[in-house]
Amino acid sequence: MQKSILVSEIKKAVKEGRVRITDHADEEMAKDKLTYNDVKEAISKGVAIESYADDKPFPSCLVYGNHEEKHVHTVCAYSKEDKMMVLITVYIPDADKWINYKKRKKVEG
Repeated sequence: MQKSILVSEIKKAVKEGRVRITDHADEEMAKDKLTYNDVKEAISKGVAIESYADDKPFPSCLVYGNHEEKHVHTVCAYSKEDKMMVLITVYIPDADKWINYKKRKKVEG
């Protein structure tokens, strides 16, 4: 599935409430003091910055978005069969590891 198609399906599923949140994503949201509404807004305004087409059981992508002053990364998978978005994880990216929060910095060594 192409990155742009995957993101449009993910955004549509979020808008329509067809979302499953993994326990891991729920724990990470709490750790970073993000609510589901924060995450939902970040995804709805977000862009896919990495694609993981071979992820199992569903293709996924890393979505960058923001909510108020917070930069947010979400890993979202999409099940075509269930027409459901699965929120795999959520985190606030470390500025030292990202260029404009959209491109990974090269690790030296």
